[in-house]
Amino acid sequence: MTIGLSTYSFFWQWHAETAPNPIGLDGMVEKTADLGVGLLQICDYPQIESYTDAQLKALKALGDSRGVAFELGTRGVTPEHLALYLRLAQALDVTLVRSMFYSATSRPTPEQAGRMLKDAVPTYERAGVTIALETYEQVPTATLVDVVTAVGSPNLGICLDPANCVAALEHPDDVVRRTAALVKNIHVKDFSFSRKDGWVGFTLAGIPLGEGLLDYHGLIAAVRPDEQGIHQIIEHWVPWQGDSATTCDLEDRWTVSNLETLRSYRK
Repeated sequence: MTIGLSTYSFFWQWHAETAPNPIGLDGMVEKTADLGVGLLQICDYPQIESYTDAQLKALKALGDSRGVAFELGTRGVTPEHLALYLRLAQALDVTLVRSMFYSATSRPTPEQAGRMLKDAVPTYERAGVTIALETYEQVPTATLVDVVTAVGSPNLGICLDPANCVAALEHPDDVVRRTAALVKNIHVKDFSFSRKDGWVGFTLAGIPLGEGLLDYHGLIAAVRPDEQGIHQIIEHWVPWQGDSATTCDLEDRWTVSNLETLRSYRK
């Protein structure tokens, strides 16, 4: 099993809006290595898009020195945007880029997304890089599967995160079943519902792995990531705790707990 951490494992620690002293990618690489993890998925971290060649080279050198490889994650499927991420992938020796149909500036129809991907994927194929489109609530899983199947490339698949789809009233088990044959990457993130104050409604939030509703063992049985060479990336939905220090401390404790739990499943 190849376990990785995501920048979402450090979400509250790098966001300048909440962290008084946000950490950068160098800090995340160091923390990843210190936890004995050899893979960091730089996911939805827009600063990477403005890195110079020298900065990318320095990041790659730091990763090499600490034994940390990289994956990338972004949003959007326009050929121009995917070309940018292919350039970043090649600079960092990345073989997988996670993306989504929609970005802040582009909301293609499924037909448009399919055409965009058909334009972009051949270059990824030649570079040996795979695009993994994430399951999430804004695009029905059946639509995502249809588009990936229609493009028909071994370098295009799905990043499976069944927790995201609950908001669209898709059952996580159904999401796993629909996507299993196309999965290229897994986001491991447990979740649960809790009653809001006054018992008026519910909150869907993250919870340490093994304590929530994610049927992790069922997911693994369906996808068989070890046989398929699919990496498992730990993410969090850590609720805000009222202040940055408390929230970041909880985030770090969840990372340790989730790593221990995930590693224990192999024993």
